[in-house]
Amino acid sequence: MSAVITKFAVTSMVMWMAPVAIMYGFIYQIFPGVGQLSPSAQTMASGFLAVISVNLVIGFYIYMAMKEAPHQEPQPDPTFLANAKASINQPTSSQVSDDSHGKGKVE
Repeated sequence: MSAVITKFAVTSMVMWMAPVAIMYGFIYQIFPGVGQLSPSAQTMASGFLAVISVNLVIGFYIYMAMKEAPHQEPQPDPTFLANAKASINQPTSSQVSDDSHGKGKVE
């Protein structure tokens, strides 16, 4: 269970950090060739790449989840199962009262 939580936490952090890093790289012209683009082209390119990066992270997370082997078949809670079986075998109060009325009648 902790492995699933760890994968989710790491994926969530990457999903937030990747677009911010891309936007930062475009704003401060860390990526080569960005300085040659117009400001509107820089904004569009950085936004497009940020959205693509989030989709790639989500796709990678789905791939990892599908690749994970199932541990075992889900099993019902034993306490719940015992209580359910006991409740099925118990007569209800309406059945008891109906039986008591029916025995005394003679037709």
